[in-house]
Amino acid sequence: MNILLLGSGGREHALAWKLAQSPSLTKLYAAPGNPGIAQEAELVALDVTDHAAVIAFCAERDIALVVIGPEAPLVDGLSDSLRAAGVPVFGPSQAAAQLEGSKGFTKDLCTRAGIPTAGYVRTASLEDARAALARFAPPYVLKADGLAAGKGVVIAETLAEAEAALADMFGGGFGAAGAEVVIEEFMHGEEASFFALTDGTAIVPFGSAQDHKRVGDGDVGPNTGGMGAYSPAPVLTPELQARVMAEIIEPTVRTMREEGNPYSGVLFAGLMLTADGPKLIEYNARFGDPECQVLMMRLESDLTAIMLACAKGALAGVELSFRDQTALTVVMAANGYPGTPEKGGVIALDNAETNGAKVFHAGTALTDGALVANGGRVLNVTATGANVTEAQARAYQAVDAITFPTGFCRRDIGWREVAREA
Repeated sequence: MNILLLGSGGREHALAWKLAQSPSLTKLYAAPGNPGIAQEAELVALDVTDHAAVIAFCAERDIALVVIGPEAPLVDGLSDSLRAAGVPVFGPSQAAAQLEGSKGFTKDLCTRAGIPTAGYVRTASLEDARAALARFAPPYVLKADGLAAGKGVVIAETLAEAEAALADMFGGGFGAAGAEVVIEEFMHGEEASFFALTDGTAIVPFGSAQDHKRVGDGDVGPNTGGMGAYSPAPVLTPELQARVMAEIIEPTVRTMREEGNPYSGVLFAGLMLTADGPKLIEYNARFGDPECQVLMMRLESDLTAIMLACAKGALAGVELSFRDQTALTVVMAANGYPGTPEKGGVIALDNAETNGAKVFHAGTALTDGALVANGGRVLNVTATGANVTEAQARAYQAVDAITFPTGFCRRDIGWREVAREA
């Protein structure tokens, strides 16, 4: 079967790498892809906002499955257009993708479905938002309602900081994403991520992970799209995972189906593990980046068969198999990230992919035959081990084999779990 994968980041390289291992795959195409994805797929020039062009390509190349990697095409309704043309898609409809596309939509759904989450207020103007701050205690959690590339959340320690952040959001600091702002109570606990696949009815757990959002060692500095991750997350015990399924994932899938917006694809729940149990922070309608990279390193099952079952409503009875190992990934970013990254820096991967390590390309390009940085997050250096400590050591061994003078990385990915293991 022929598959079209949409996206160009580290998440999509990890998906391409795993899809390419499938015995049922005939040909893998990717748009727009990157130099790493080009090792697994034929890159094609497609504008994903031109739904007719994507549909025409699928017809010409006899595409049996489209895998949508990033969130923007999902929120734009590409999956609906493809399904209407008879093309199976891995990824939710536009209506279901509101779980990521609108923070307010998800919070309201949590209220209707009785899903544990932080108290909140939706605001549509700076005046309303400033007035709503009085209902909360610092630190204040402020979220742009729409898509903001994982950076639309501000945690303000003081009232003055909160008011300044609100002024920035409503003043266009996050573009259209900040037209509405959700203000939430601050939740105390440890964050973790949980993934589940669903075809709208059947639900299959897909594992846990923890990522590191802050740019600097020790979790300091501004938020990023993610500087590293590991899977599984031991803090999310089997007992807690059962609660997440029963109290968060299952009510979400059931409510979406009952309200006429059945959810199909991967459901990525960002969780806070509080003293009262797991609570939902937010949903993503696609695999996390860089969480996808560590999940794919551990997955033993045929990803193509799993995604096709999801797309065709045949997930019931599907069982997944994962390696009984920890995977850890370190993001190598370009200097200046998460602000303005320095592009064009030459990269040499040398002998990084030894001892079972894998380098997934994110923001890379080829210029005159040389691999160069072409984005903020550039490489995802990934390794496995018996535990986080071992996987971390192997990942940093691979990092140290890479020459990237205009790049940097955190040196403490997995630090909490390494301390617990010690």
